[in-house]
Amino acid sequence: MKLIFLRHGIAEDRAPDGTDFSRRLTDKGEEEMRREADAMARIGLKPGIILTSPLVRAAQTAEIVAHALGMVDRVREEPRLAGFSLEHLRTVVTAHSDRRSLMLVGHEPSFSTVVGQLIGGANVRMKKGGLAIVEADAIAIGSGTLLALVPPAMLLRGSESE
Repeated sequence: MKLIFLRHGIAEDRAPDGTDFSRRLTDKGEEEMRREADAMARIGLKPGIILTSPLVRAAQTAEIVAHALGMVDRVREEPRLAGFSLEHLRTVVTAHSDRRSLMLVGHEPSFSTVVGQLIGGANVRMKKGGLAIVEADAIAIGSGTLLALVPPAMLLRGSESE
């Protein structure tokens, strides 16, 4: 299965209600995610489904990407992405084993940790808006192959008109 990990875009430091759950994308975060999502569409990224953490900034990111990819009807909330681990990933993949690829929209530091574990214990750093693509037949330490680790700056460059 191809696993596409997308860290949410730039979010406000503090939500008006003071909770981490409610932190929204900033105007800059929304604008950059739209540009990144357009670049993802141009390169033909098309997961079977988009699963998002319930936290507001991740859900907003998933919505922006889904719109650009023509997948607004294939976004699902996945609570395990809010506090993510390799075991959570195993459960999520099992629940969606009928899919050839999944996009997971979530958070740090868990995404970098899980991607690193999948590819054999590597140190991975996913910036806000960063993308990692891993091919894995099983969900276990060292079972995956890193196909791409794309920083947001590269996606933003890919969104510029030529």
